[in-house]
Amino acid sequence: MAGIDGLLKLAQQQGANELRLAVGQSPKMFAFGEPKRLSIPAISEPTLRTLLEGILTPQLEQQLHEHHGVETSYEARSLGSYRVVFTEHSSGFEAIFIMAATGAAATHAPASEASERTHAAKGMGTSPSELQAVPARVGGPTARAALEDAVTAPPAPASPSIAGARARAPSPLRSSADQPTDAAAERVRAVNNARLASWLRQATAMRASDLHLAQGECPCVRVDGALQQLDNHIVDDLAEVIVFDAEQVASLGRGGSLDLALEVPGAGRVRAHVYATDSGPVAALRLLPRAAPTFSALNMPCNFDDLVELPHGLVLVCGAAGSGKSTTLAALAQDALRRRSIVLITLEDPIEYGLVASATSLVRRRQVGRDAPDFATGLRDALRADPDVLLLGELRDRETMTLALTAAETGHLVLASLHSRGAASAVERMVDSFPAEQQAQVRLQLAEALRAVIAQRLVPRHRGEGRLPAIEVLRVNRAVASLIREGKTAQIASVLQSAKREGMLALERSLADRVHAGEISRDDAVAAANDVDALSQFLGK
Repeated sequence: MAGIDGLLKLAQQQGANELRLAVGQSPKMFAFGEPKRLSIPAISEPTLRTLLEGILTPQLEQQLHEHHGVETSYEARSLGSYRVVFTEHSSGFEAIFIMAATGAAATHAPASEASERTHAAKGMGTSPSELQAVPARVGGPTARAALEDAVTAPPAPASPSIAGARARAPSPLRSSADQPTDAAAERVRAVNNARLASWLRQATAMRASDLHLAQGECPCVRVDGALQQLDNHIVDDLAEVIVFDAEQVASLGRGGSLDLALEVPGAGRVRAHVYATDSGPVAALRLLPRAAPTFSALNMPCNFDDLVELPHGLVLVCGAAGSGKSTTLAALAQDALRRRSIVLITLEDPIEYGLVASATSLVRRRQVGRDAPDFATGLRDALRADPDVLLLGELRDRETMTLALTAAETGHLVLASLHSRGAASAVERMVDSFPAEQQAQVRLQLAEALRAVIAQRLVPRHRGEGRLPAIEVLRVNRAVASLIREGKTAQIASVLQSAKREGMLALERSLADRVHAGEISRDDAVAAANDVDALSQFLGK
């Protein structure tokens, strides 16, 4: 057995189709984009080279240095075929083994119950000798044994497919006709393009939130809300950066748009929105962290994470595009998984942050357009799947809103996002989505089901880099429920300003507090406020 085969076998036993090995990092496994738990310490460069002996040849490594990315194939004994993608980093290099979509490797063993309940791996050392110090945990001994066998086993001769393989730099992306069509392999599309990976690494280093690409233009990034050119390399052909299948090409040709979740080796996951323009297709790529942030890392001006303890009801997170709604929802969902014993089902378009189940929780993630035809159908299905908490990427239409309210009324906690500038306007937007003859009934449902509305902005720091959240928190008490029921949502603003003791916070007070603390400028606060007069009063105090 070759050095790497022990880890590949372990990955297959846990239902993973992808294994990632990087210098100085713990190995990581993914089942079609979803992380799998693995208890193996960080790997040093000598250990990694031992594992890859016979695969990372001198010729391949030379091409890796020249192109910063190279691809080959590997035939693991009795395990099947793998595509191997190498990328170079400042701290070393990374090797990603991706199981072929066809053949024996496509039928991987399901994860055992024990392995599903292991804890997330943490780096514990850098050499095989340090493995003895790893605490025995569920799945731990098996994982350690696999790595011990891997680094101590003599290197096996290269298989014919490796001996005859021609190492190649990452090629331009191809039509899906040239790629596997297995549905599972398309769960998260792996994009092997050295230039795209380089752009994304630069964008990450600059703390950018988005990367914009268009044919005939230089790439641009958005940093702290402002656009700036990334480099002078013009994008010649967007189809060389992102793969389009025939149906997607046809959709763009008709003036449609695409939402894609992409996996770029060496750069991570991105959410891509591709749309047609008069000059051809363009793409906006949102950079996604692997794991959901903790609530404490969001730097919120007040706490509202207690909302995840609610047994049922609707919690809305509102804001404009790019205001951090998805980040806040992911942090709340991760907190719910950590604190409670629940089944969490998500409906997203596409799946963004990674969520990790605890020993007492389960997480089920569905991507609209891939795992469910649309939000409404996916939500109907979810109600029959014994959920405790539902995470909805967005309330987009009347049908989705109706189902979300029904779920909240029937014993589920629903976390959802909505495009709205404030708490009161969020209520009005939901009501106005229905015909006039149904609006009174919707107000009754909202008064009963709605538990809280969080509206947020991201405001540039006054001095230094980055942005800070300014938020509005509306908690639905009896007074607020009565205003919603009677259609007096205009009076919600006065409740927000006077109910701070009940955990409510007006956006203008949040902005004023940031100004008084010297964190944001007065001009930026005025630009973000809904009510400039109310902001002036808070600033005056």
